[in-house]
Amino acid sequence: MSLRLKGQVAIVTGGGVGLGSAVAERFALEGARVVIADVNEEAGRETAERIEALDGDAAVIKTDVGEEAEVIALATEVRERYGRVDVLYNNAAVLFHGKDARAHEVSSDIWDSTMRVNVRGLWLCTKYFLPLLMDRGGSIIHVGSPTALNGSGAGLTAYSASKGAVLAMTTVMANDYASYNVRVNCIIPGTMDTPMNKGFLTDKATRVKLLERIPLRRFGRGEDIAGLALFLASKDAAYCTGGFYMADGGFTAY
Repeated sequence: MSLRLKGQVAIVTGGGVGLGSAVAERFALEGARVVIADVNEEAGRETAERIEALDGDAAVIKTDVGEEAEVIALATEVRERYGRVDVLYNNAAVLFHGKDARAHEVSSDIWDSTMRVNVRGLWLCTKYFLPLLMDRGGSIIHVGSPTALNGSGAGLTAYSASKGAVLAMTTVMANDYASYNVRVNCIIPGTMDTPMNKGFLTDKATRVKLLERIPLRRFGRGEDIAGLALFLASKDAAYCTGGFYMADGGFTAY
């Protein structure tokens, strides 16, 4: 069986932990040369080491996606090292549990910090990698959230608003770059058992309440996202652009 991403170059932002790490590993196992762009360089190196132990190809470039100069440096280094990009997986995001709040309670600092990574960071990475993607076509995959679609984000105003922006950017970018054969799609994970959600999933009552809203009666794992990400990155999804793809155990259908 041929590798579905053989010879391709894939950028995974926030690839050091959680869903980003799982996707980076899956891309590498399918033959991609993976660039892990993460502000946490140590975590990025741990993911890269796991990939290399499986005979995969991975590089780590420390990057704060909300800092334009660092994103420019990332794109420049990728261009010089590889000369191409085939997949951009925009995964990097923040969620400030216990600090994000209702609209009249959330602070300006939390609002700005959330938007800086989740919206500005996604836009900057897309902006500076698009020229390479437009050269030969490729796939951009954003990571959204059910909080942009329903009331599950109650009390998380900044995060929910930021993920609403991700959905809007998915559709507008899909239309703007279709003529270059650049496909833009969005994966919408449900409640995932990842470090980002550790803050509230450690509470037993919260876990029980959340599980009651998930028809499959379990929280998501990295591998639940990685297969869908691989599909959208590959030629199997050649006719898919502008789409929102749920991987939430039925959460948004509840």
